[in-house]
Order: sequence, then structure tokens, then C-alpha cells
Amino acid sequence: KSTAETTRGLIKWGIKTENEMMIRLPDLRQITVLSKSEWLRIQDELNQANKDKERMMEGVKQREALHLQSVEVAKQWSNTIAGQRQKKLEAKRIREEIEEEKRKLIDKEEAEYQELKQKEAIEKAKTQLYYRTDPVKGLHRALLLTEVLKEREAQIELKQRIKNTSRDAEKHFADMLRSREEEALRQEQEKVLQKKRERQAAAEDLKRQIKENELVREQEKTENKRDGEKQEELKELYQRKQRKETERQEHLANRDIVRATEAKKQEDEEKQRKHFLSAKEKMMKLRKEREAELFRWEEAQTRRENIMNKLVVTQREQTDSEEQRITKAVAERDARQAQLRREEEERRATMLKSITEHRELTRQEKEQIDKIAKQNARDALQAKEEADRIFSEKQQLKAQRIREETRKLQDFNATQMAEKSAKRQQLRRDEHQFDEMNAELIAEGENQFHQYSQQVIQAAAEAQRNVFPLYKAAREGIRGAPDPISRGVRPIYLVQDRSDAEMPHYISGVTQNTKKLNEAADIQAEKKRLGFTW
Repeated sequence: KSTAETTRGLIKWGIKTENEMMIRLPDLRQITVLSKSEWLRIQDELNQANKDKERMMEGVKQREALHLQSVEVAKQWSNTIAGQRQKKLEAKRIREEIEEEKRKLIDKEEAEYQELKQKEAIEKAKTQLYYRTDPVKGLHRALLLTEVLKEREAQIELKQRIKNTSRDAEKHFADMLRSREEEALRQEQEKVLQKKRERQAAAEDLKRQIKENELVREQEKTENKRDGEKQEELKELYQRKQRKETERQEHLANRDIVRATEAKKQEDEEKQRKHFLSAKEKMMKLRKEREAELFRWEEAQTRRENIMNKLVVTQREQTDSEEQRITKAVAERDARQAQLRREEEERRATMLKSITEHRELTRQEKEQIDKIAKQNARDALQAKEEADRIFSEKQQLKAQRIREETRKLQDFNATQMAEKSAKRQQLRRDEHQFDEMNAELIAEGENQFHQYSQQVIQAAAEAQRNVFPLYKAAREGIRGAPDPISRGVRPIYLVQDRSDAEMPHYISGVTQNTKKLNEAADIQAEKKRLGFTW
């Protein structure tokens, strides 16, 4: 179909082509014009979903605001579950705060109590340490001595009382013992009389029993006599029976002996007959064995002769073959020796040639080694000269460094000596200060010991104790015993262990001289004494 026909067909069916659409303009009569209200209505219908969503969001926000407002209002109510819970939580918080305050108060009281206990422990430790000092221990020993003396007096008094009491007790015991002895003597006499009466009654009873026993023995003798006669009769009857039985046994024994003799004789005859038969059988057996042995010897002799014949034939054959083998072996040996001689000559020639070549090669190598050795010697000489030069330079630098270090060391030693002298002076000042403090402490200790000793002496006097040892211990004071060197008094120094041993504190002239020798007052004089020249 052509293009015109296609266009007409499209127009017929209401389908516009592109050219027609571009050429034709819209028809204003067919355009509908909307009013503003209609336009707004259409827009509202299109936007209805968005407005519904906005209204829903507004409703949700309003409900949430109302819920929050109701919650805030309900918080103030006490008859609701939330209000009761809040009230309980508030009460719990207040209760916990009160308990916390109580705990803090208890902790504070506990801290004060612990502090008090700590102070008491410190005071107790100080007191114990004070009690461990020598003067206090001496005072306590004196106090113990007073207690011992008091106890001794009490024991003496008790012993005297016991002695007096024992005297009265011994007198009372002697009276009681005398009365007991008299009573015992009376009872003993009564017992003797009673025993005498008992012995008399026993003697009478014994006599009666003796008479009865004699009568019984007479009766027994009569009965024994009758029994003896009866036994004699029975014995004779028994002997007659025994004789008859013996005669019968002898008759039977003789008959048995005859029978045994006949049986023995028959047995001997039977043995002789059996012995003869056995000897005859042995002779027949020996004869048969001898004949068999003779037959075997003849067969063996025949076999030996056959073997000897075979050996003779075999030996002849072996002799012929041995001569042939010897001849062949000699020929082979000669050929082998000739071959060995030829190989030996060839090997010797080859060896001489190799020796000559090796000598030439060795000579060339030696010449090369000599050249290399000379070159190495020249190189070593140059290296040695260079090393000597470097060593000389290093030695010079080392000597210069040693001189500098020596100078620094001398300066350092001088500084150290000055510092040491300053330290000694400071140490002397510290020792002097320490001695002053020690003197103050000793004075304070003496005062404290004096007060304590007075209290102890007063308490002992009130308890009616002997206070002389306490006065003696108190007079020694805090300074201890007299010093054997200075003839005065000195402080006491104890070892820091459980032994509480006293440390020596002797100062003599030798000690002072040694101290002066090792401590220098003037640094310059000390340097000269030690030999320093800078």
C-alpha cells in the first residue's frame, strides 16, 4: 500500500499523524474552564489522604499531651497504685538515708574507739618499753625482792604456827595411841582364851575320831582277809585253765610246723624245675644268636672285598687324570707369569715417566711460591711500618688522655677531700647536738624514774614491805652503774634484739689518738701528709 492510503486509513480510524497534530490547533469551544471553587474542590479531593494523616497525627499528639497531663496529675494522688508505689519508694529512700546516717555515726564511733584503742596500745607499748630499761628492771627486781622477803617472813611465821600446832597434835595422838594399845591388849587376851577353849574342844573331838577310825580299820582288816582267801581260790582255778589252754596250743603248733615243712619242700622242688627250664632256654637263645652273628660276618666280608676292588679301579683312573691336570696347570702358570712380567715392565715405565713430570711440575710450583713469598714479605714489611706509625700516634694520644684524666682525678680528689672535711665538721656538730638532746632525754628519764620509784616505794611502804632494796635501786638512777674507765657515771646503750645486752662504751687515750690520726683538721696539711703535691 502507498503512503497516501495509509494516511487516509489512520484518519478514518481517528488516529492523527504527527504532521496533522503539528498543523492543527486546539479548539477553544471544546476547552472547559473551571471556577475557583471547583478547582479547590478538586484539589481537596486529591489532597484528602494527606489531611487525614495530619488529623490523625494531631489526634495522637493531643492524646499524648492529655496522657502526660493525667500522669502529672495522678502523681499527686495517694490512692492510686502508682502513687502508692511512689510513696513507698520515697519512704524507702528516707529510710535508707536514715540508715546511712546511723551507719556513718557508727563508723565515726568505731573510728574513735579504734583510735582510743590505738592510743592505749601505744601507751601500753611505751610502758612496756619503759619497763624494759635497766633502771626500771632493777627497781622491779628490788620490788620482787621485797615481796620475796615478805613471803619469807610469812613462811617463817607459818612454820612456827605449824610447829606449835604439831606439838598439841602429837600429845593428843600419844594419848589416843595409848588408849588404843590398851584396848588392843584386852582384845588380844580375850582372843587367846577363846582360842584355848577351841583347842580343847578340838582335842576331844580328835580323840573321838581316832577311836572311830581304829574300829573301822579292824573291820577292814577282817574283810580284807576274807577277800584274800577268795582271790587265792580264783587264782588256782585260773592257773588250771591256763595250763589246759597251753597244752592245746602246743598240739596245734606242732601240726602247723609239719604242714609248713612239707609246703617248703614242694616249693623248693618247683623252683629247681623252673631254674632248669630257664637255663635251657638261655642256651638255645645264645646258640641262635651265635649263628646269626656268624652269618652277618660272612656278608660283611663279602661287601668289604667288593669295595676294595672298586677302590683299586677308581685309584688307577684318578692317577691318569692327575698327571694330565698337573701338566696343564704348569703351562697355565708359565703363561700367567710371562703376562705379569710384561705388565710390571709397562707399569714401571709409566711410573718413571710420571715421576719425571711431577718433578718438573714441583720445581715450577716452588719457583712460583718463592716469588709469592718475597712479594708477601715486602707487603708485610710495609704493613708493619704503617702499623708502627699508627701505634705511635695512638700511644701519643693515649699519653695525652692519661695526663688529662690524671689532672681531672687530682681535681676530683681535692674536691672529695674538701667535701669529706665538711662532712666531718657537720658530723661533729650533729654529734654535739645529739649529745645535748641525749642529756635532755637522760634528765627527763631521771625525773620520770624518780617519780615512778617514789610511787613504787610509797605503795610498798603502805603494803608493809621492806623498802630498803627499793631505795638502793632508786639511788642508782637512770645513768646505770659506775664506769670503770672514767670513774663516773655513763648512759647505757642496749643491743636491738631480745637479749637486751648492754653495749660497751669505752673511750681511752689510744682511741682518741687513732681518731686524730684519721681525721684531718687542715686539708692542706693532710694532703702534704699523704704525699700529694698539687
